[in-house]
Amino acid sequence: MKKIYILFLCFVLNTFLIQSQSLYFPPLVGSAWDTISPQSLNWCQPRIDSLYNYLQAKNTKSFIILKNGKIVLEKYFGTFTSDSSWYWASAGKSLAGFITGIAQQKGLININTKVSQYIGTGWTSAPLQKENLITVKNLLQMTSGLNDGPPLPCDNEDTAKACLLYQVDAGTRWAYHTGVYIKTHDVVSAAAALPYNTITTNWVKSKIGMSGLWYQNVYYSKARDMARFGLLNLNKGIWNTDTIMKDSVYFKQMVNSSQNLNYSYGYLWWLNGKVSFMSPSLQIVFPGTLMSNAPSDMFAALGKNDQKIYVVPSQNLVVIRQGNTAGGFNLAASGFDNVLWDYINKLNCTSNSINELDLNQKINIYPNPVKDIITIKSDIQIKSVLITNCLGQTFDVKLNNDKLDISQLQKGLYFITITSLANTSFVKKIIIN
Repeated sequence: MKKIYILFLCFVLNTFLIQSQSLYFPPLVGSAWDTISPQSLNWCQPRIDSLYNYLQAKNTKSFIILKNGKIVLEKYFGTFTSDSSWYWASAGKSLAGFITGIAQQKGLININTKVSQYIGTGWTSAPLQKENLITVKNLLQMTSGLNDGPPLPCDNEDTAKACLLYQVDAGTRWAYHTGVYIKTHDVVSAAAALPYNTITTNWVKSKIGMSGLWYQNVYYSKARDMARFGLLNLNKGIWNTDTIMKDSVYFKQMVNSSQNLNYSYGYLWWLNGKVSFMSPSLQIVFPGTLMSNAPSDMFAALGKNDQKIYVVPSQNLVVIRQGNTAGGFNLAASGFDNVLWDYINKLNCTSNSINELDLNQKINIYPNPVKDIITIKSDIQIKSVLITNCLGQTFDVKLNNDKLDISQLQKGLYFITITSLANTSFVKKIIIN
């Protein structure tokens, strides 16, 4: 009888966890959007107020946090409202990366094909032999080999042939080059025989209820439009039951290291949790993760003057920030990111500052639900890992380079117990599906 009760309890917990982790998607039309009370997540109002004060002091115009697709926090500052539009800056590159993937899934392009196949030769000042080395993938990776600091009167954003100068062979150097990236617009427009705004509307905006437009190759929209795009990518290119990004291989490549020069860059997306990173305009490889205070599985669309779309799969979070610069000049990640994530990490009433996190916050386990491989990222030294099912049966698993292979376990609810060298333990429910 006791065994039957335990099995029933496991079934109920399984059902509850699956339902609780399902994502909500707002209607395509109208302003309705379900919310979650911050208090239901154990977020303290004084800490929310501190976050808002910080954001206001840092020239923020809008800020949104989604949990499981629902709005937890939404705040507008000054005269800015939910109906106000703002530029995405280089965060729009990530939208273009997504659109390029749809172009490939439609069979209009192949990212491994040279750019000149789609827009003709002579789009650069490079020798033809060198120009033909540049593929669409190189544009997505920022590895075109073209000079990212061309001489005046050119700048990094110029797309004119005279400003696109050969420096090294494609694929041998990572350099953040906006003028070269914009050629992805030209490639997709030429292949589809449609203006880029029309393509964006037909392939993305109409599918997810997003507004906004491209103006001079920069995207402008409301904060909630950024949130919709973030939610779309949180769900791997699927909006509710509509699979917009059918090319799952491309999506996976887009949000993972796309080359071995800058591990923190995918296809026009920035990646956290990698061993090193590079920054725009610098040819320096910095050791460590892009944003040490942010979740290690986060990927992000980052724009000049601190335009942000953070996507965190392990926590089902999307975070949006629009505004003027939070301080200084930057094109992507900045010191603002780490401080902002410190405030976000401290929203929970039981959490301390980023330097005094409890075990629950120092250990990041993903994905969940999981199929075969679990990744465990930790700021502490791990002594042991134990997996237990609902019947109390334990399973021998070994942590190998932050990875746990659980492919031999049956589907269901399990508990993973992690013990540190200091003999403190952390327990988390996981679902194997």
